[in-house]
Amino acid sequence: MLIPVILSGGAGTRLWPVSREGRPKPFMRMTDGGSLLGKTYSRALACLGASEVLTITNRDYYFQSKDVWQAETDDRLPLRFLLEPAARNTAPAILLGALMLRAEHGAEAVMLVLAADHLIQDVPAFVADVAEAESLARTGHLVTFGIPPTHPETGFGYIAAGTAIGDGPGCQVVGFIEKPSQERAAEMIAAGSHFWNSGMFCFRVGDLIEAFAHYAPEMLAIGEACWAATLPGCSEAYCALDADTFAGLDDISIDYAIMEKADNVAVVPAGFDWTDVGSWRALADLVEADAAGNRSLGEVIHIGTRNCYVQSEDRLVATVGIDDLVIVDTPDALLISHRDETQRVKEVVKLLRDSGHACYKLHRTVARPWGTYSVLEEADRYKIKRIEVKPGASLSLQMHHHRSEHWIVVSGTARVTNDEQVMLVHSNESTYIPAGHAHRLENPGILNLVMIEVQSGEYLGEDDIVRFEDIYGRG
Repeated sequence: MLIPVILSGGAGTRLWPVSREGRPKPFMRMTDGGSLLGKTYSRALACLGASEVLTITNRDYYFQSKDVWQAETDDRLPLRFLLEPAARNTAPAILLGALMLRAEHGAEAVMLVLAADHLIQDVPAFVADVAEAESLARTGHLVTFGIPPTHPETGFGYIAAGTAIGDGPGCQVVGFIEKPSQERAAEMIAAGSHFWNSGMFCFRVGDLIEAFAHYAPEMLAIGEACWAATLPGCSEAYCALDADTFAGLDDISIDYAIMEKADNVAVVPAGFDWTDVGSWRALADLVEADAAGNRSLGEVIHIGTRNCYVQSEDRLVATVGIDDLVIVDTPDALLISHRDETQRVKEVVKLLRDSGHACYKLHRTVARPWGTYSVLEEADRYKIKRIEVKPGASLSLQMHHHRSEHWIVVSGTARVTNDEQVMLVHSNESTYIPAGHAHRLENPGILNLVMIEVQSGEYLGEDDIVRFEDIYGRG
C-alpha cells in the first residue's frame, strides 16, 4: 500500500503579492491555469499502487484544498486531511501523518511525502522514480529524492551520495550539507556525487516511527499524546489535531530531526525535472522569453525594455526603457523589484505584517468555504462587494451590530433569511438587511449565485459578525 502524503503549508512570502497568507503559494496558478497543489495531487494520483491521498495542512486551507481537488483532478481515490492548528515545520507534520496511517493501515504501509509547492512536469519519470524509492523503502530504507544540480545554488541543501544499493539508481546517503557557500557548492557539483535536497521522501510508516523512537523520543511521545487526543474527534474526511498537545512539538524539519542522524538513509537521483518555484525570478524562468529577453503574463507592452518579467492580472502594463526588473501587478498591490533582488520580497511581507496591513494576508478577492467575495470599492461609511456563492452552499446565520446591507442579485437565485422572513430573491431583484437582524444567504440552485452587496454603517470591519449557526464549523 502506497499512500501519497501532501505537505501543504507555508506562506510563500517571496512570491508576494500573488502568494499571501490567506491564499498561499500552493494555490498559485501556473501559466497553464493549474495550481501547484492541483499538479501535486495529479502526480500523486499517477503513482502506481496509490490507495488514497492524505493532505497535511492548516485548518484554514481545508476548504480551499478540497476545491482544488474537485476542480483539478479526477478524484478517483479517497482524499483525507490532517489539519494543523499552527505551523510546526515538517518533522511534526510527517510524524503525525505516520501515526495516523499506522492506526489506519498498519506499520507496513509506505508513505510518499510530497511538497505541495514544487513543480514537476515529467510525470512518467517521476512515477518511475517513486517506484524505485518504494522498492528501497520496503527494504527498510528512509528514502529521499536528490535533484541533479544544474548550477552551484547556495539556497538549497545538498545530499552526499555514497555506494549504490543493488542494481538500481539508489545510493546510500553519507551526509547532508546545509546551504553551502558558492565555492563549496561548485566543488560538490564538480565531484559529481552530490544532489540538491528536494524535501520529498518515501518510507514505511513503521520504519519512520522507529527512527523517531531512536533519534527523537521526546517528540514521538508528544506526537503519540497528540494523536490520542485527536483520534476521538476524527471524521471520515479529516482529523483536526489537538491544539494543546500539538503546541508542545518542536518546530523542526524532518532533515534535522531524523534524516541527518539515521544510518539507513538512501537517495534516489531524480530523473524528472524539478523546481521549487521559490522566487519571482524562478517563476519567470518558466515563461518563454521574447527576442529581448522579456517574459510576460497578461496584457503587456514592452518598448525599449530588456530582460524583464511582467505579470498583470487584469489591466494593461506598459514598460518603456527599463532593464532587469520584475513587475507583478494585482488588483490591490504592485511589486517592482530588480531581478537579482527577488529573494528580498519576503522583507516586504514582514513590514506589512508588522504594521498590520491587510495586504500581507488577504487578496481583494477572498476565498470562503461557500465561495468568494471581492471588495470593489470602500470609503467612509460604505463598502461594495461582489459575492459569489457555490451551488448548494450557505453563508452562516449571522448578525452585524454596526452595518446594514443591501443585496442585489446579478445572476442565479438567492434564498434569504431576514429575521423571521425567508424569501427567494431572483436576478435583478434586491433586498435590505438592517443592522441587528439575524440573516443568512443561501444558493439553492445548480449555478453559481452572483450578488452585489452594499454595506453602510459606522463600522465595516469583517470582525463585526455574530454567528448563530454555521455548517462549516466556524465560530
